[in-house]
Amino acid sequence: MSKDIKYRKVYLDNAATTQLDPRVFEKMKPFFNEIYGNPSSIYEKAQEARNALDNARIMIARIIGSSPEEIIFTSGGTESDNLAILGVSRAKKKKGNHIITSAIEHHAVLNPCEELEKGGFEVTYIPVEKNGIVDPAKVKEAMRKDTILVSIMYANNEIGTIQPIAKIGRACKKKGIPFHTDACQAAGALDLNVDKLHLDLMTINGSKIYGPKGVGMLYVRSGTPLKPIMYGGEQEKRIRPGTENVAAIVGMAHALYLAQREREKENKRLIGLRDKLIQGIEDRIPKVRLNGDAENRLPNNVNMSILDIEGEALLLRLDMAGIAASSGSACTSGSLDPSHVILALGLPYEIAHGSLRFSLGKNTTDEDIDYVLEKLPKIVKDLRAISPVRINM
Repeated sequence: MSKDIKYRKVYLDNAATTQLDPRVFEKMKPFFNEIYGNPSSIYEKAQEARNALDNARIMIARIIGSSPEEIIFTSGGTESDNLAILGVSRAKKKKGNHIITSAIEHHAVLNPCEELEKGGFEVTYIPVEKNGIVDPAKVKEAMRKDTILVSIMYANNEIGTIQPIAKIGRACKKKGIPFHTDACQAAGALDLNVDKLHLDLMTINGSKIYGPKGVGMLYVRSGTPLKPIMYGGEQEKRIRPGTENVAAIVGMAHALYLAQREREKENKRLIGLRDKLIQGIEDRIPKVRLNGDAENRLPNNVNMSILDIEGEALLLRLDMAGIAASSGSACTSGSLDPSHVILALGLPYEIAHGSLRFSLGKNTTDEDIDYVLEKLPKIVKDLRAISPVRINM
């Protein structure tokens, strides 16, 4: 590798959002200025939009193994998670008030659960193992007669761990408890068949799979109790009222189709780049720690704790070098608190503050990884030289 690689722009924050695939953009274009009718109306231009909406629903249903009627379109992953958590709790409140989730969920799941606790619900937060995996046996042990919902994410957005949701879903099915998973990070890389995974509800959004932002979906298995959390229209079976964003929905459906069609080949490529980056960091920088399971992780995820420095300072220096990364979830980037996910692994605050996430994507190249491995060691060395923090491993 060259000792002085020319300055370049390297985007490694695909877990936060992905670039819109040009093929997806082409599919969306007609629905901005040509087929712009409201799909709830009856005239020809509106029905063109309705047909596109129906076709997108059919396409997604085929990919996940559901019926089209089980797909509800939303404004994104956060709304879908809220609809699943709050909607089921409202529908099943008379039968119980106990919910099970994990300690490393996205805040789009954790915050609704916290709100429900304020209203008298009980929530059990299953701890994860040191490798960031949820033990299905612990979920099963936490189930009670008044448990009305289990929500465990498919793959973690910060440390990339892939959870054994099929085993958890099977246990829920035996107990007759609805099972929800947030599959936003998993949708581009993992199998989404809802029957194989024993799912009753599943969240997906567009911006993590090279689709548009501001659009998502919630799969709801037929017969699963669910009440709306918004009111005001007949759209989406009155579960999610509001005029559908047809362009974005068409884009999300095509993005999901492309991601699933190409995932095996792309996963193989990304795993090679991911492992090269992990090994390169470990070889070049002392006092680093890989967070999350080494094997059961997303193909594009590298989360490292780099000791003796602050994560925010590291991100700023990386940005100056043209490298975009993150210290955790983009939805909590405004907070100075350490990552709740890293803390849930049993690590101290000092290590959590130094966590760094690289999330690779379809535009990531071998040369990009070389560039990061060229720049990162010197940045770390410079920051450690002025840092008052010293941590013993």
